Order: sequence, then C-alpha cells, then structure tokens
Amino acid sequence: MFYQRTYITLLSLLLLLLLLSGCLYPKERLSKNQMPNDAQLSMVQDAVDTYRENTNGLVPIKTKEQDTPIFLKYVIDFTALKEQNLIQSIPGNAFENGGIYQYVLIYPEQNPTVKLIDLRIAEKLRSLQQRVNIYRNKNIYPPFGKEIDDGVYQINYEKLGLDALPYVESPYTQRNLPVVFDTQGNLLIDYSKDLFKYLNEYKHNYKNGDDIRYILADNAPFVPAYSLPYTIKDGEPIPLKNE
Repeated sequence: MFYQRTYITLLSLLLLLLLLSGCLYPKERLSKNQMPNDAQLSMVQDAVDTYRENTNGLVPIKTKEQDTPIFLKYVIDFTALKEQNLIQSIPGNAFENGGIYQYVLIYPEQNPTVKLIDLRIAEKLRSLQQRVNIYRNKNIYPPFGKEIDDGVYQINYEKLGLDALPYVESPYTQRNLPVVFDTQGNLLIDYSKDLFKYLNEYKHNYKNGDDIRYILADNAPFVPAYSLPYTIKDGEPIPLKNE
C-alpha cells in the first residue's frame, strides 16, 4: 500500500512537471522566435561573408526557380554554413528552427546582405489565397474590386465572405497594409505607405524606373516580401511595370 501511494505521488509530480514544462517552454520559445535579433543577424552575416571567402565568391543559398520574386529568391542554406562549421546552430528565430523568420540575402552578387522575411505575412496570404482559390473554382475571374492604381485592384472582400478589406501588419511601421490583386489575380501587398515614409526619411537618389523597394530593405532588417514592385514619380511611389 505504501509503495502504491508513493508511486501515485511520484506519477502526479511527474505529470505536474510535464504540464509546467509544456506551458512554460512554448512561451519561452515563442518569445525567442518572434524577435528580429541583431546578434543573430550579425552571426549569420559573418558566416555568409566567411563562406563567400572560402568558396571564391559563392553564397550559401537554396536553389529557386529563375522567375522567383527577387525578395523571395535567395534563401540562406543553413546546412551549407553548418557543413563548414561557420555556425554552431541555426538561429532560434529562423524558420528552420521553428521560428517565424526566413533568412534571405539581398545583393547576392555584389554585396550579399542578410535580411529577414516575416513568415506571419506569408501565412496570412496563404490563408487568403485558399479563399480566392475556392472562389475561382466556381468563377472564371478572381474577385476583383475597385481599381486603385494602374493595374492594381482592391479585393472584393464580400465575395470572399470577409467582413472588411484584408490587410497585413507592416514589419516596418506596424501599420496595416492592404492586400491587393495585380492584373493576373496574384495576391500582393501594397507597401506604398511605408515607401512614402522611407522616401521622406532617408536619403536616396532614386529616379523613375528604379525599383525603390530597396529603400525599405536597406534601412530595416526586413525585405518587402510579396510586394508590388514600385518606382518613383514626382517624389511618390507608383507601381513599376514589367518587373
């Protein structure tokens, strides 16, 4: 009887410990994985720079299709960095380690620079895309709404069963950015508010025809993933044709 009570007591304590660890660990991990950490960015940047030196200018990236949008194209291959012992572990906030950021490069040929994609944006677009796909299975065209710029359309949210126009939270300003359609019905993010702010806050020499989205990537840890391409006209961002 004594041993039975002891066993039950120990089992209860074990279950309690498991419960507590199950409650505490996700919070700890969640906090670690949701912060863009300067130290982690620097660590990966140093590893990329060393890898490039060791490989005569190659960069550690995963192979993507040629037509992959520019800010999604150069995803860092952490396996390649680990194989050369350039990093001991994958950053805790990286997608490959359960985090919410994808590590990517900009300027991979001239000046490979490590940046982040906030994958919460990707998840919101994926969820919205599922609704659009269901709609298009029953209808020929996407649920185009009002044309808000040349070749840029609002989403007719009512046709998708939504209560309001869809948006994502900006990684730059935390403001709500509209999700829109291009002429092919692709879901994209309208970063024009952020671009206008950065064009007025940071020095630049952009001219009409240039891709001005780099002003966001150059001055923040993030790339403007899933974005409309933009150029500048009369000091303001406008959609850039034929990206």
